[in-house]
Amino acid sequence: MSPDSPGLARGNYPLLLVGQFLGAFGDNFLLAAILGPLTYASGKGGITQAVVNSENALFGLVFSVPFIVLAPAAGFLNDRMPKTTWLVGGNLIKLAGTVVGLAGVWALAGAASHVVQIAAYGIVGVGACVYSPAKYGILPEIVPTDRLVKANGTVEMLTLVAIVAGLGSGGVLYDYTFSLPVCYLSSAALYGAAFACNAAMTATPFNAGASLRHSAGEFVSNFLSLVCNPRLGRILLGSALFWFAASTLRSALQGWGLGVFAQAGIGNVTNLKLVLLKVGLVAGIVSGAVLAGQFHRTGDLSWARRYALILAVGLAGLGLLGGAYGLAPVVLVLVATGASAGLLVVPFNAALQSETDPGRLGKTVSIQNFTDYIGIAAGAAYLSFLSRFSLSPNQDLIVLGFTVALSSFGMGLPTRKPGSAERRL
Repeated sequence: MSPDSPGLARGNYPLLLVGQFLGAFGDNFLLAAILGPLTYASGKGGITQAVVNSENALFGLVFSVPFIVLAPAAGFLNDRMPKTTWLVGGNLIKLAGTVVGLAGVWALAGAASHVVQIAAYGIVGVGACVYSPAKYGILPEIVPTDRLVKANGTVEMLTLVAIVAGLGSGGVLYDYTFSLPVCYLSSAALYGAAFACNAAMTATPFNAGASLRHSAGEFVSNFLSLVCNPRLGRILLGSALFWFAASTLRSALQGWGLGVFAQAGIGNVTNLKLVLLKVGLVAGIVSGAVLAGQFHRTGDLSWARRYALILAVGLAGLGLLGGAYGLAPVVLVLVATGASAGLLVVPFNAALQSETDPGRLGKTVSIQNFTDYIGIAAGAAYLSFLSRFSLSPNQDLIVLGFTVALSSFGMGLPTRKPGSAERRL
């Protein structure tokens, strides 16, 4: 792409970064606010940590379903129209979901309000579903190829920071207000700001020949083409493994954190106190995402399995430590676990984008979303499955660590691009 291409218009990249951060922040801010009351219900003995995990898993699953069901349509829309259009459209759909949830908590109570909030967060998931292929697929259109790994690292870093910061901030706002309507209004303001950033971007190229009628068939064809490719199929598997672990950890984090504070002898746990544990995780993720751009060129996956194994050890270590030795060791392990996660996923994203057909990049990213969110949904289901065995949150993380370790051995990832001498990790 030449420097004069519309996609490289000055301002598109920073506007994407700001809009992406605000949107991802809003998604997780809203989730934390919805789940915020559980911290206090658990502290009063009204619900168990298993119920906390179950609610976390339920909302995680609801958010994931659109990415699985609507993947073919999302890929078509992001090929047929400028990706900037669906950056804007995704935020509008998220705003609609926020309005539905706000109406529910204002007008209803009890089980009825709970059902409406589940449905509303599902609508937010639809907005995220059409937004996500655009945010990644637009990168090769607005940055030069030699900056793709660093651009992916920056987007991934901001996304992951937004996830953890949003989860923390939403819970803290609930701590101070005990008002879900206030939290919903704040989420709407975040989506409105993200909408404004994306609306200010210059329109990017699109494929006028893309057809909705053939979208589903093309999705299946592209899916089979990717998963049957010895390298790209394993890249999708590795990315899905990362999100499986991330989903399970995120769903377990609230219940596990409550247990860590109890074991450390710290009472009166609030959502703000739980944020302190998340700070270590986000610090590690940020450092890992930044280092990935420094350590690895586009297509270099030579350390993928090692990063996955370090991630597995970190997860198991969190379960083994608990809060018995205080919070400092827990934070250190969270930093190391987060760093390995950032180093694992960023090279996968860059390799997939650089090694697939640019004309079908929207479909490729939607397929990656499809497999990633299968991993996310599987993580939520996996935690629900573990809860049937009456395991403690610490034991859940130990089992998760062993699961990730075993799965990493199945990647068998070719570390070289097609056409070069391949070796396997």
